[in-house]
Amino acid sequence: MGDDFARDVDETVRRMMGDLQPDEGRKLLRLRDRLLELHSLNMVKINHSIMELVCAKYLIQRGFDVEIEHHLNGVSCDVYATKGYGTHIVEVETGFVPPENALDPNLYLRARIASKITRYSGYSDKFSLGAPPYYVMQIPPIFSRPPRMRGEAEIAEVKRICDLYYRNPPVTLEDVRNARIHSLYIIDVDSLSVNERGLEEYLERTTLWSM
Repeated sequence: MGDDFARDVDETVRRMMGDLQPDEGRKLLRLRDRLLELHSLNMVKINHSIMELVCAKYLIQRGFDVEIEHHLNGVSCDVYATKGYGTHIVEVETGFVPPENALDPNLYLRARIASKITRYSGYSDKFSLGAPPYYVMQIPPIFSRPPRMRGEAEIAEVKRICDLYYRNPPVTLEDVRNARIHSLYIIDVDSLSVNERGLEEYLERTTLWSM
C-alpha cells in the first residue's frame, strides 16, 4: 500500500510539473516529500492527499508559499498558504463518512462542515473549503451573513449540530457568531484543476442547509 501511495503521488506531481516555473516546481516537490513522510507514519490517505496537492499547485501559481498538514496553535490544517503578510487556510473535504456514522451520514456531514468553518476560520485572514465536483457540501447560510446579521437561535442551532459530534473542545456560541468562509474550491483531480467560487454562488447552485 505504501508503494501505491508513493506511485500515485509521484504520478500526480509529474502531471502537474509541466506548466510550473522552476521555483514553483521545487515548492511542489517539497510538498510531495512531506506527504510521503506523513504517509510513512500512517497519518494521511491518498484521496485527500491528491486533492491537497492539486489545491497547493493552484495557490503556488498565484504566488503563495504553501504548507500541507500544517500545525498552527494546536490545530492541524490541510493547506496553509502565505503571501506577504496575508494567510489563507483551505480545508479539503472528500465527503467521507466513517462506518460508525452509517445511519446518520447527512447529519454527520452537516456537522463536519459547520465545525470546520467554525474552528478553522479564525486562524487565517482568508478561509476556504475545498471539495471534489461530485460532493455537495451543505454549508449553513448563516455563514453568508456578517456576525451582526446572525440570529441567536440559528447560532445556537449550528452549535447544537456541531456538539453532536465535535466536543473536544466544543465550539462556542461566539465561535459560530464570528466564523466566516470566503470562497469554495472545486478541486477536479481528473483534470488537475481548481475552480474557485464565491459562497453566494455556491449556495445558489447546491442544496441549502436544512435542519
